[in-house]
Amino acid sequence: MDKLAQSVLGDQSSRYQSLLEVSEAIAAHRNLTNLIQDLAQRLPRIVPLNFIGLALHRPEQNTIQDYIIQANIPADIQGGKEWALDAHPSGWVWQAQQPLIISDLTQDSRFPTVLPLMLEDGVQSLCTVPLTTALRRLGSLDFASVEKDTYKESELTFLLQVARQVAVAVDNVLHQEELSRERDRLQVLLDVNNAVVSKLELGALFTTMVAAMRRVVPHEVTSLYLYNPGAKNFHRHVLDFPSGKGLLGGRHSIALDDTPAGEAFRSRKTVCWQKADLQQFHSDTAGQLIEEGVKSGCCVPLMLPDLVLGTLNVGSTRPSAFSGADADLLTQVGGQMAIALDNALAYQEITELKEKLEKENLYLREEIRTEANFEDIVGESRGLKHVLQQLEIVAPTDSTVLVLGETGTGKELIARALHQLSTRNDRAFVKINCAAIPTGLLESELFGHEKGAFTGAISQKVGRFELAHRGTIFLDEIGEVPLELQSKMLRVLQEQEFERLGGTRTIRVDVRLVAATNRDLMQMVEAAEFRSDLYYRLNVFPITVPPLRERQEDIPILVRYFAQRYATRMKKPIETIPSKTMERLAGYPWPGNIRELENLIERAVILSQGSELAVPLLDLKADLQRGTQSMATLEGAERDHILRALQDTKWVIGGAAGTAARLGMKRTTLISKMKKLGISRPT
Repeated sequence: MDKLAQSVLGDQSSRYQSLLEVSEAIAAHRNLTNLIQDLAQRLPRIVPLNFIGLALHRPEQNTIQDYIIQANIPADIQGGKEWALDAHPSGWVWQAQQPLIISDLTQDSRFPTVLPLMLEDGVQSLCTVPLTTALRRLGSLDFASVEKDTYKESELTFLLQVARQVAVAVDNVLHQEELSRERDRLQVLLDVNNAVVSKLELGALFTTMVAAMRRVVPHEVTSLYLYNPGAKNFHRHVLDFPSGKGLLGGRHSIALDDTPAGEAFRSRKTVCWQKADLQQFHSDTAGQLIEEGVKSGCCVPLMLPDLVLGTLNVGSTRPSAFSGADADLLTQVGGQMAIALDNALAYQEITELKEKLEKENLYLREEIRTEANFEDIVGESRGLKHVLQQLEIVAPTDSTVLVLGETGTGKELIARALHQLSTRNDRAFVKINCAAIPTGLLESELFGHEKGAFTGAISQKVGRFELAHRGTIFLDEIGEVPLELQSKMLRVLQEQEFERLGGTRTIRVDVRLVAATNRDLMQMVEAAEFRSDLYYRLNVFPITVPPLRERQEDIPILVRYFAQRYATRMKKPIETIPSKTMERLAGYPWPGNIRELENLIERAVILSQGSELAVPLLDLKADLQRGTQSMATLEGAERDHILRALQDTKWVIGGAAGTAARLGMKRTTLISKMKKLGISRPT
């Protein structure tokens, strides 16, 4: 008996000495993996085991997770899987707070899913003890053997003592990890807050925030959806997915019902989702996310006190990647990002307006330098006064005006006068000559383009319609606009909206259009060279500027006006104009109209050496003779031809047998030509 007692005491002393060593090992480790590896080397000396495992309770999901499994024999065992509490021995132990011994796994039917997996790994018997401190229940410590009936009730006391010390160590490690995570989360919020106050450009702000979030909430894909109130959908503004296949690249419009982001936007609550939830959305965006391998995600509404700007979205290629704590952190980040986003959008709008104003001012300065040729409308003829009366009538309205007339009659001057008399005179008057710009560049010039829209588009360009917002745009030579561009121009006139070349965002403008042409648009419509719907939209209020040959009484006034202006500019003392020179100028038909007259007077001022205007009449004489003969020949022949046709039809103009039909022209065209040629029915 004495020897037996000594043997028992010796075994107990040995065990307690080993327990002391275990305590020292526990105190030396601050990492759970290293701790379990050390225990797997020490405990088999005093406790029969082939496997040692640590299972921890997950309060958020109320599950048990195989946190670490260590084997001292060759085996392919991986931890990390979560189980329902009733499905795993560790879950049963955590709930009951009692140790569990299973001497023969083949004879136990309580855990039909887990025990067969253990048997496949060679486990025959199991002892699981609770891992608990005075403050909380952590999980369990598991001992397993490849032999049956390995664990006895007599060994429980020692295993429970090991578990108590391991529990303290695990609790300390978990507490340190929680403190570290909390520190990291606070650092994220600090970094985000610093970005809010220092980053005004949206791209830089997003990049900084994504980098900060990934340090604490690991994820692969991040995106920002901005709500578009006009279209009532999302616009994906920025996306960060370094490991993606490129399926989600670019900017896209996304319906609210297409992704879980719509649910977060409507409910104003953070929404976490799994792949199964994503499969409920039958949309391109959801399909692309699935094809990219995204298995879980979290959508955070970006809320201000009075509205929701959009959503911040994160996704992971791992299932159930985002915990409740992650969702709480992302919600806090979303609150700060909403403020930053509001500031960034305001800054972006101010920057765009500033750039637009600078471009508008530069454009206007260039206009002043290059186009200030007419300071006022000069003339007293009846035709000109009629035009001015029409200007006074239509100017206060916002109606579209079509200015018609030959080249050089001053159609642009009429358009400027129309703008100055309108309620838009404090805004920009933007002009563009449609014939002076290559067809391929005209769309970009009118509507602008986005960066990369075509080869050579190295930056974003604001079009003339945007520059003319709330002002007037003057489209000279409107008849030269190609057919393929006329439909887009018609949309601007009707809907006051368009998209830049290469862009998807609809831009709305408030613009008054004044168009001008020297061509017969109706004839172009009949020849299928001009859209009829665009013609009728332009022809709301046509104003015809008479040619200079029909304003002969204005020629002397214009001659004196141009002579005085150029003499002042060139500092020449010109005081008189010879009467014979004036008579010759008044009798010239001026096929180039006012522009031709102005150029001639400028040349005359240059040539003048004294106080008398020296007009180069010798240069004009040949042109005068050719012009007079040509006008007489052409107009005379046309007049005689029309008179003969009128006499043959007994002055019946319309109808199938009328003069217009015989001449192959419209009735209105014939009446216009009769007025022009001075043909009237004899009384």
